[in-house]
Amino acid sequence: MAYLASLNATKEIIEQYRFVFQKKYGQNFLIDANVVENIVGAAGITSDDFVLEIGPGIGTMTQYLCERAGKVLAVEIDRMLIPVLEHTLSEYDNVEIMQQDILKTDIATMIQQKSNGKPVKVVANLPYYITTPILMKLFESGAPVESITIMVQKEVAERMQTGPGSKDYGALSLAVQYYAQAKVAFTVSASCFIPRPNVDSAVIRLTKHQTPAVEVKDEKMMFQIIRASFNQRRKTLVNGLKNAPALPFSKERIVAAVRAVGKSETVRGEALTLQEFAALTNELLKK
Repeated sequence: MAYLASLNATKEIIEQYRFVFQKKYGQNFLIDANVVENIVGAAGITSDDFVLEIGPGIGTMTQYLCERAGKVLAVEIDRMLIPVLEHTLSEYDNVEIMQQDILKTDIATMIQQKSNGKPVKVVANLPYYITTPILMKLFESGAPVESITIMVQKEVAERMQTGPGSKDYGALSLAVQYYAQAKVAFTVSASCFIPRPNVDSAVIRLTKHQTPAVEVKDEKMMFQIIRASFNQRRKTLVNGLKNAPALPFSKERIVAAVRAVGKSETVRGEALTLQEFAALTNELLKK
């Protein structure tokens, strides 16, 4: 039975194992059972599901996942937490604990081996500083990811689902839109964690598109163009692309491509939609 989602239970485990929070891992443990229930509910976990949990911590949410899912693979980077997880998850026979850095893992191969190719639902309470690299790793892995339900900094969640013209709109917004449909489920107060973070969080569910949202000749090139467009937000799109060392296009070629997709050469990157970035990429790659 799940029992960890409270301040007293969490403190007891921390003291029992003399656990020390490590700032480099961005560790903040949930101590609110309602929040944990709502995350698992937002993920839509059923007994048919294979779940990948990234960063299980002491196993608070893992317990709830084990009670709902068919199988749970919990990947934890901090080796000091492995004996804790072995204790807190000892009553569940449908969980496997791996001590590994998810960013250094071949996710597609791992999931293939553990789930026999079955689609996976990812659930995670991600450290704020590493949200984007983990998301991009999941998206680009080629693994059969069905959905990703994550708790992240509130502002990051808002950035994922915003559109052109917003100050929060950027490369992350476009990457998420390319791979998935984003929906913020609810916000979470900083008081629901130990230690308490400096900002509030939000839970967002990303439902993976079966095929990418737009057709583009070179996906990698499109994201290079997108990143170059937002690296210097105050510059025009043309200057942003011209000044990007990784892009092989002349200013004349860039201006012609921007005009070909119906935009002025003074437009900024933040004004373009995902569809327009795809069209611009295709135009630049024309022989």
